[in-house]
Amino acid sequence: MLFQGRNQKRLDMADVNVYTAARLGDMASSLKRLAQSFTEEIDGRHLTREDGAAAMQTAAAMVCGSCSRCNLYQDSAREDSYYLYYLLRAFEVHGAVRMEDMPLLFRQTCFHKERYLNQLNSSLGRATMNLSWKNRFLESRDAVIVQFRELAAIIEEFSRQMEQAVDITGEKEQAVKKAFRRRHMLVENMLVLEYENKQREAYLTMRTTHGACLTAREAANVLGQAMGKQRWNPAKDSKAIVTRQSGTLRFVEEGKYQMLWGISRTPKAGEQVSGDNYTFFKNLEGQVIMSLADGMGSGEQACRESGRIIDLTEQLMETGFSARASLKLVNTVLLLAGREQHPAAVDLICVDLNTGVLEAMKLGAAASFVMGQDGVELLEAGDVPIGILNPIEPVLMSKKLWDDDRVVMVSDGVLDALPGEEKEQVLKEFLIALPQGRPQEIADQVMQFALSSGGGARDDMTVLVAGIWERK
Repeated sequence: MLFQGRNQKRLDMADVNVYTAARLGDMASSLKRLAQSFTEEIDGRHLTREDGAAAMQTAAAMVCGSCSRCNLYQDSAREDSYYLYYLLRAFEVHGAVRMEDMPLLFRQTCFHKERYLNQLNSSLGRATMNLSWKNRFLESRDAVIVQFRELAAIIEEFSRQMEQAVDITGEKEQAVKKAFRRRHMLVENMLVLEYENKQREAYLTMRTTHGACLTAREAANVLGQAMGKQRWNPAKDSKAIVTRQSGTLRFVEEGKYQMLWGISRTPKAGEQVSGDNYTFFKNLEGQVIMSLADGMGSGEQACRESGRIIDLTEQLMETGFSARASLKLVNTVLLLAGREQHPAAVDLICVDLNTGVLEAMKLGAAASFVMGQDGVELLEAGDVPIGILNPIEPVLMSKKLWDDDRVVMVSDGVLDALPGEEKEQVLKEFLIALPQGRPQEIADQVMQFALSSGGGARDDMTVLVAGIWERK
């Protein structure tokens, strides 16, 4: 329970915020130090000189006995000998050391050269298997380090937000309580916070006084009128109704802007299911999240894999994770999944409904387009898809959106269907010629243009369009 009594002081709440922010900062520092303790490099990415020397020594012990006709091991063990590096390279390239890779003296004088070569390849094979397990351990270790660092960054960000939240309850307290009294509701305590991006949220501990219940949506309307005609909504994690029993409800102010969207999808010719997946939702921070994932290949498997990426990213961002942190954590999960998950191109755009600022991140995704009053702008970056490398660092692109702007996201299949070499430029010129219609109309027109240009769907094709409007 956020408030424990009618006489609870807001100063106490401010003190709790400061204390909690400090404790979260300490936790973030601890996670950073913990990650740092694992950063000592362990040599295990490739077969080493020591691995080759041990394999040759084992082969000599198993086959040669006391024979010293070729001195192969002794010569290779010298620090100035490059032959051992050549032998390891030959094994990595061909999967085995061949007879022609061995020295001429060995081939001419060794009585057991076939046995020796078989034993050498067997020893190098075991060393390679051990190296594979060691490298898998190092990959898992690196993934854990990334998680520690990302969690530290997330906690630091949350701590900073708590420190910068401003308590503005006193400015509207009397007006809010009076407005609710008119509706036969008693506000026992309240807290209104304003964050760095000017978004506000309110916590009201309240109950009805005449026995009837009131929905949280109706309470949000009363709050909006009291706060100056702004529109407020009950939070997803808040209670749904106000009853005679005191309870705390959480309300979030709607942003300065609103967004509507449209989608057009066409699976690859011959497939029943598209390998592309998308999402469009509003998170706790007053942001609209648009994301598009293009799975490797097409069909049901690609659909499952891209859908998994979309679901994981959405879950993280709905709970307050930043776009950058969400993508990096999802990338870690995919790497740990190994062969169970193929890489996918991911396009992620966040729009702050309070400021209208767009932030875009791409990992192997096609270019996106912003249709504004000054023309059409391309957003393109990030050649590496998600699920291949660790760590990854998504490139952040930022742009201010204005009233009546449009954002167009497409999968690779749409661009590939367009004529010419400069496909992004072809689509840009098409969008410049389009009128500023509704998002769904634009999505349908882009899809029709791509289908008519390329002779059908040669790959999964998805167009996601959103429009932004200032609230009146």
